This record gives sequence, structure tokens and C-alpha cells, in this order.
Amino acid sequence: MSRIEVLTSAASRPYVDVVALRRGALWVLLASKLTAGWGLGWDIRWHVLIGRDSFWIAPHVLIYASVAAAVAASLAVVAVETWRGAARPDAVRVLGLVGTRGFHLAWLGMVLVILAAPIDDLWHRLFGPDVTLWSPPHLLGLLGAQVNTLACMLIACEVWPAASRTRATALLLAATFLFGTFAIATDPSWRVAFLYGGLAFYTWPVLSALAFAFSLVLGTMLSGLRWAAVAVVLLATLAQMSTSAVASAGFAVLQPTSTIQDVLADGDAASPIAVAHEMARRNGTPIGGSSLPRALPVVGAALLALVDARRRPLPASLAFGVGLLAVMLPRMMRSPALAHVLPDAVTTAAGVALTLLAAVVGAWLAARLTALLRTR
Repeated sequence: MSRIEVLTSAASRPYVDVVALRRGALWVLLASKLTAGWGLGWDIRWHVLIGRDSFWIAPHVLIYASVAAAVAASLAVVAVETWRGAARPDAVRVLGLVGTRGFHLAWLGMVLVILAAPIDDLWHRLFGPDVTLWSPPHLLGLLGAQVNTLACMLIACEVWPAASRTRATALLLAATFLFGTFAIATDPSWRVAFLYGGLAFYTWPVLSALAFAFSLVLGTMLSGLRWAAVAVVLLATLAQMSTSAVASAGFAVLQPTSTIQDVLADGDAASPIAVAHEMARRNGTPIGGSSLPRALPVVGAALLALVDARRRPLPASLAFGVGLLAVMLPRMMRSPALAHVLPDAVTTAAGVALTLLAAVVGAWLAARLTALLRTR
């Protein structure tokens, strides 16, 4: 078929407002992240309080219904643009499919999440019902989710001009989900500290400084809003509170039968579930904790904004690291669950240095990614 025939064929097809379609799909992607977060938070509490009785538990259904919505939104845009034939200047062709870089990245992230599901089921069949968030299939799923979130940020930059308030809002929401997923992903660090002590006592501060600084600096630089980091932390706290509410409501409606005592009786004391129960017992807190810790990085976020990460991302991230340590280190030192692994002065100095270095590295990565996204 000649080029003239291709253009004539494309022109004869019904008009589609591709920009409006892309914008609508982005809001579907962001909404699916909230519902997937509800499912993930509920799933974690289900494993800790109830046990793992089936792959088709309600939290999994909610997670993968959200994944299905994200896949449909991503591929619908690509399908329409491919069907239209005459690609817009900002669209590229991948595997015969036409779409923007953001939408190609979006469906790629969802492919990783989908691949994680059967691998996770096989993992539990091979290694038992006890669960750690850092298992290979879980990490693959989290990676896919974060790739999709970065795609949402790229899409927002593609479909709205730099000065648009709507673009800034979408970027703030995407940064919130990026931050929130990292917050969940770092939770197993407390088990590492509980079991090993020493420099491992600082696993959570180091990983959180790296991941949180990356998320907050990226959201600040892309949105252009000085106080974006504070907004992201507060929005993530509200999202976590809503997740707790969904989980509590779900348990009240379904009233699943708990087998967790059998799991604890048959498992070893170092298993993730056993450690979670033991730490809660020592701290005198409910299993699964509260939403309050999600708000604790807000002090560091405020310092990041005061230094102004838009113009000075590395010094701002260093200030964030200082604020994070100022809030979290006293809490860690006073935690009854960690009293048996308190580090000495030399280890503490090393842990503080690593935390501050991780924050700077996270900001550097965010600045590099921001420069890359702005060229698209």
C-alpha cells in the first residue's frame, strides 16, 4: 500500500480526540493505583492476621481487577492510535503498536505485574504459605507497578503543557503513589533490623532515604511546586488511612477464618509472619501497625522544600535525610522490639553516613530522570 493510500485510509476513519483519550486514560491509571494500593495493603494484613488460604482471596481479586483496568486503559490508547494509522508526532511504533513513550512504558509495567502473579502462586506452592514482601515474585510485581507509575508521570508531561495546573496535580498524585509503594516495599527492613542488628539496624533509614528522596525530588522538579514533597507525604498518609479502612471493612464483611496460629505454631521464629507478631507484642501495638509512620517523613519533606529541591536537589535531599533521621532514629532507639540490637556509637555513625549518602544518591537519580523526561 502506498503512502497516499495509507493517509487516505486513516483520514476516512472516524475522528478521535487522541489528546483527550490520553488524558482520560491517565486518570484511569491513577485511580487504578489507589484501588490496587487498597488491595495490596489489605493483602499484607490478610497474610499477617488470617494466613494464606487461596490465591483467590479478596485482596488479590481487588489487586488484579485494578491491574486489569490499568492494562485496558494503557492498551486502549495504543490500540486506537494504531487503528488510526496516522500517528501524531509524539507517538512511536513498538512491536507494530503506535503510542507515546509514556503509554508504551505503562503497558510494559503492567506486563511485569501480570507475570508476577503465576510466579507468586508457584512460589507459595514450593516454599509454603509464609510470605515476605521481598520474595522475587513480589519484587517483580512492585517493579512493574513503579514502572507504570513513572509512565504516568511521563504521560502527564506529554499531554499537558508545563504551566498547566492539571499537569501538576497529576504529577503530584503519581509521585504520591511512587512514594507510597516505596514505603510499603521498605517495611520488611524492620525484620532485618530485628534479626541481625549491627549495621543492618539501619536498613530502613538507608533504603527509605534513597527511595523517598528519589520520589519527592522527582515530584518536586517535575511539578515545579516547591512544597510538593510535603503534599506527597500527607497524601500518602491519607491513602494509607483509606487502605486501613478498606481492609477493616473487608474483614468485617467477609469474616474469614484465621489460620494464623497454626502458621505460627508450625513456622520458625525468624519467619516474616512470626517476627511481625513478635515485634508487635514487644511494642504493645496492634498487628499491622497504624498509618502514623507514613507521616513521619513529613519533617524531612519540609526541610527539602525549605532548601528548595527545584533548584538545589542535592543539598535539599541532604536536608531531607537529616530530617528523616531526626524523627526516626529516636523512635528506633526507644523501640522495645529493637532493644536487643541497639548499635554502638561507631555503627551509628556509619548508619547515619550511609543514610545521608543514600538520600543524595536518590536525589541525583531523580534529577537525572527529570532531565530525561523534560526532553521528551
